[in-house]
Amino acid sequence: MSARTNAPVSTRTWRLGDLTVNRVGFGAMRLTGTAPFGGGVPRDRERSIGVLRRPVELGVNHIDTAAFYFSATRSANELINRALAPYPEDLVIATKVWPGRDPSGAWWWATPAQLRGQVEENLRQLGRDHLDVVNLRVPPSRRTGSIGDHFGALAGLREAGLIRHLGVSHVTSGQLAEARAIAPVVCVQNPYGIGSPSEDRSLLRLCGELGVAFVPFFAIAGSGREAGPAARDSETVYAVARAHQVSVAQVRLAWTLRQGPHVLAIPGTGDPDHLAQNMAAATLRLSDDESARLGSVGQ
Repeated sequence: MSARTNAPVSTRTWRLGDLTVNRVGFGAMRLTGTAPFGGGVPRDRERSIGVLRRPVELGVNHIDTAAFYFSATRSANELINRALAPYPEDLVIATKVWPGRDPSGAWWWATPAQLRGQVEENLRQLGRDHLDVVNLRVPPSRRTGSIGDHFGALAGLREAGLIRHLGVSHVTSGQLAEARAIAPVVCVQNPYGIGSPSEDRSLLRLCGELGVAFVPFFAIAGSGREAGPAARDSETVYAVARAHQVSVAQVRLAWTLRQGPHVLAIPGTGDPDHLAQNMAAATLRLSDDESARLGSVGQ
């Protein structure tokens, strides 16, 4: 593995508890194939390893992953282990639990007692003795229900030393409050980007007031979600991209980062060219007018 450069992708940082991360990170979901969760064509193993090493060389020190990011022939966690171990001291790896997939790829949801097994599987695959950040990913069926039993189980694993910091994912403001009453929460990982509804923006602002990192996913994909960027974006987004001679993805990332100093980005890709574009988005400066016009998309 080549030496890290001294210049980070972005000079702006945020803290996840006692861990300092650069605001542009890397998401591992698309490392295993051209489509996530076993869809599409498997990625070339060495190419994926190279894609993983490059952002770390550029100063990225925050990687988002999960044990359920795997295809028939590739595991994101094991690729991370192969590419980056022994891990740089400042590298923060965040994972998520509650959802799981069996060897056939079928989804299942853990009980509070089963969360320890999911945490231990992440530890084994990553080759770690503890996990930096574990996000409790709330299932769609529980969007209005209590998460206390599950988050409490993770808090116990944190006390046992298996987890350093806790986060929550796909939550409401009420669920965030419930979790914070049980144990410290360092980040909220929710879908967010240009065109997001006003209630999502309210949660982003709340996190800023609380000093909690907001880590949006689907910032590039938008309504395309796991399938990738929607086939046709808003003309407003295209106009800003043309004005700066950059890609739509770069505009989406730059706008997302502009939403607050506590907002992080975890764009993911298995393509080296897309990786370079994503990293460059941190230097894209949008005007106040452009940011306002982009913020009105979908409103």
